[in-house]
Amino acid sequence: MAERKIRITAGSVQAEAKLDGSKTAHAIWDALPLTAKAETWGDEIYFAIPVHLKEETPKEVVELGDLGYWPPGNAFCIFFGPTPTSHGQEIRPASPVNVFGRIVGDPKVFKKVRTGTTVSIERA
Repeated sequence: MAERKIRITAGSVQAEAKLDGSKTAHAIWDALPLTAKAETWGDEIYFAIPVHLKEETPKEVVELGDLGYWPPGNAFCIFFGPTPTSHGQEIRPASPVNVFGRIVGDPKVFKKVRTGTTVSIERA
């Protein structure tokens, strides 16, 4: 399968990401384009999307720049630093997420995004 890239735009911030081959990535790719209002939680942006999935190899700790799907909230998550539940510099979601892709380049650009910012995700 061809590599799948998405473009994430949040206010003045824009980044590309690569999706992996997981079922979660396939379901989100099929739902694009998406638009939502950002919520922030520490150095994480998240927002509910119209995709309903179960846990798929869920991770309790993620890497800088990971994209995660949070099953309890049907949420698309962008991780760019520690969250309120992190210990030290680890990046810990509220509860386990399905990691389905990664930001290309510096994910810390998302530090500028505030709650309520419109986020759009499209195929790149």
